[in-house]
Amino acid sequence: MKKRKILPLAICLAALSACTAMEARPGQMKPKPPRADEMKKESRPAFDAAAVPVSDSGFAANANVRRFVDDEVGKGDFSRAEWQDFFDKAAYKADIVKIMHRPSTSRPWYEFRTGNSGRAKFHGARRFYAENRAVIDDVAQKYGVPAELIVAVIGIETNYGKNTGSFRVADALATLGFDYPRRAGFFQNELVELLKLAKEEGSDVFAFKGSYAGAMGMPQFMPSSYRKWAVDYDGDGHRDIWGNVGDVAASVANYMKQHGWRTGEKILVPATLDTGADVQAIIGEKTALTRTVADLKAYGIIPGETLADDEKAVLFKLETAPGVFEYYLGLNNFYTVWQYNHSRMYVTAVRDIANSLGGPGL
Repeated sequence: MKKRKILPLAICLAALSACTAMEARPGQMKPKPPRADEMKKESRPAFDAAAVPVSDSGFAANANVRRFVDDEVGKGDFSRAEWQDFFDKAAYKADIVKIMHRPSTSRPWYEFRTGNSGRAKFHGARRFYAENRAVIDDVAQKYGVPAELIVAVIGIETNYGKNTGSFRVADALATLGFDYPRRAGFFQNELVELLKLAKEEGSDVFAFKGSYAGAMGMPQFMPSSYRKWAVDYDGDGHRDIWGNVGDVAASVANYMKQHGWRTGEKILVPATLDTGADVQAIIGEKTALTRTVADLKAYGIIPGETLADDEKAVLFKLETAPGVFEYYLGLNNFYTVWQYNHSRMYVTAVRDIANSLGGPGL
């Protein structure tokens, strides 16, 4: 979606990346599960899975939609007429539900990196950075977030803006909010966020385009993240994360800074294990910075670079060839990027793309 012109706000207002597990297509990341900050949702009426599905009833006559509208009208942000007008115009997309029900595929690092941090991504990163260097460098300086990291995130999310999605986000979120019970509350919340976003941006809610799960623009922000973290870099009154590289770069940098990025620090360092070291108890731990380097050393883990004993870190491993593993310590900045996408392979791929640009090394 190119830079949007200001459109009259249709009385109707409402409703993709981010949402299934990590399986990459050549040259593009498949949309991911929504980030942790996007998972928070308001209390909403319980979804009645026994009700006639929206695929049969349509939106306007659906019992779950009606309860949702009643609840939202009571909150006072939008009128009943606005919601009714929206649901009259929203289109149900059965293909989106089919995509969501496809089983995810877990792949080892040596396969994952081919499509996500291989030669094509490195070449694309150099080209995109060269074409937009002045604005990206300015953003990097202002936020204290490396230009290389900003470029890498844009590359892995949407192949430098080539694959931002073609679904109307309103249709995607309405469909998933009322025909995907497992995540109904999340998508209903994002639908409300989209209506609010459309009002803030002075845009027609149906003008927003994105992935089948509602993620938008080059950085693939869900509506809630858009409202929280997107930035109007050039001061034109709009946060255009589709076609304005300054807004995109600043939005990615703002997200990272607000989630704890530390200027000048690395994302990860390699590690080795002492002979006989038993790390099975901690290698499968959730990605959280609950242990110090000193704790990890006590397990027989040897950092490949000098780290302070009180620095927080998480141990993880990647399968670099069938049956062959390498170990790493993820540091504070690792955890920051991980919050953008809950995959250790994703974070490592971002780091590899960033490092391919020849910076100080992350």
